[in-house]
Amino acid sequence: MQVILLEKVVNLGNLGEVVKVKDGYARNFLIPQRKARRATESAIAEFEAKRAELEKAAAEKLTVAQAQGEKLNGLTIQITQKAGVDGRLFGSVTNFDIAEALTKQGFPVEKAQIRMPQGPLKIVGDHSVAVALHTDVVVDITISVLGEHA
Repeated sequence: MQVILLEKVVNLGNLGEVVKVKDGYARNFLIPQRKARRATESAIAEFEAKRAELEKAAAEKLTVAQAQGEKLNGLTIQITQKAGVDGRLFGSVTNFDIAEALTKQGFPVEKAQIRMPQGPLKIVGDHSVAVALHTDVVVDITISVLGEHA
């Protein structure tokens, strides 16, 4: 299916590009999330009329994300979990826990924005985690997992 992108999508393209994607990806993700529209003649004409407005909105989102990224960069968050004597956690620290801790400190982020390439944190110590605030703004924060002995 041919779609026109209404914002930058990672590994797909930039705002305004007409790209070919699988039907399910367009129907189930891009179109419902308002990231794309079907690339019909009328949709392309309508997009060209609104292009400046959409680019301005995208630039504002980027500016807000960069400002938040400046504050977040290098931040250390402490999360306490129950742990055994050997330093292994009884549970794990997930992206949900990190997003919740960041939101409590005044940085509203979604759990999907937390990038944990090694998966959930299962041991006590300091761990580096990436936060993707925007497709172009990714900052690293440190999660300090403290053990609470049961």
